[in-house]
Amino acid sequence: MRCATLRGNLLLAVAALVVACMPFYASPYHMQLASIAMIAAMFALSLQLLVGGAGMVSLAQAAFFGLGAYTVYLLGRTLGRPPSILVSLPASAAVAGIAAALIGPFALRTRGFFFLMTTLAFGQMLFFVFHDTPIGGGADGVFIQRPDLGFALTRASRTPVFLLTDLAVLAAMYAALWWLMHTLFGSVLLGIRANEDRMRAMGHNVTRVKLAAFVIAGALAGIAGHMAALNDAFVNPELLGWHRSAEALLIVLLGGIGALHGPILGAFAYTLIGEFGRSITERQRLVEGLVILAAVLLLRRGLAGLRFAR
Repeated sequence: MRCATLRGNLLLAVAALVVACMPFYASPYHMQLASIAMIAAMFALSLQLLVGGAGMVSLAQAAFFGLGAYTVYLLGRTLGRPPSILVSLPASAAVAGIAAALIGPFALRTRGFFFLMTTLAFGQMLFFVFHDTPIGGGADGVFIQRPDLGFALTRASRTPVFLLTDLAVLAAMYAALWWLMHTLFGSVLLGIRANEDRMRAMGHNVTRVKLAAFVIAGALAGIAGHMAALNDAFVNPELLGWHRSAEALLIVLLGGIGALHGPILGAFAYTLIGEFGRSITERQRLVEGLVILAAVLLLRRGLAGLRFAR
């Protein structure tokens, strides 16, 4: 997986600083927009580990995303009070990771198109569990108690605090994946994408490495779902819908498949494209589709391939 050069990482750091300073110059609406983009970036980063790392396209990521969000609700209902974020965040990652560990061995028996359809089937099964049962409010969803951040929030301070929390989690996730891809595990994962049979012949347990990547990606998607629940204070079955996985894949394509920083660029670009479409027409999806189609056709390596990717 391509990583940003030193210059690229410096630009990302400057962009993070600009976002961190938004409470001093931006409106609450624009801060919420930035938070939405950062949560989308977290979600797309989890998928990039599979697509750009191992060459596996999964449509079950939304299921893990939704499980992470519903974990916050279930914890609050079980405890009878808002859970601490120090408990809810690891719990969301653990629940999503365990679900991926249960699904992975079955999905990894297949490859290519069949892997895609298998993950889609598992994702839809989890979607209907929450859609057709009263576990999480049924089809209508339910409002939740936000995790406790350790200090009281006012209506005015809530948006900037959530913005900074999202930024911190996104930065930590990016740093963790950057480190992971520079380990032996990351090298083997990239080797599997290039030539799976060769890596198996070299003595690597290909199935175990792919399963580990699948579980890590699921846990990261659960973290993204947790942050979505923290920001929205609402969960519904649409969080697990396959279209969310497709949206994350679109962000990965827009940012650049195989570029670690691609999902961050793609998420902010996708959010801005949607905002631009809403500002000029009521049929914003048409504008979004045209702009994204042009970007994918003209930028074969995505936004990450423009200037500062190796």
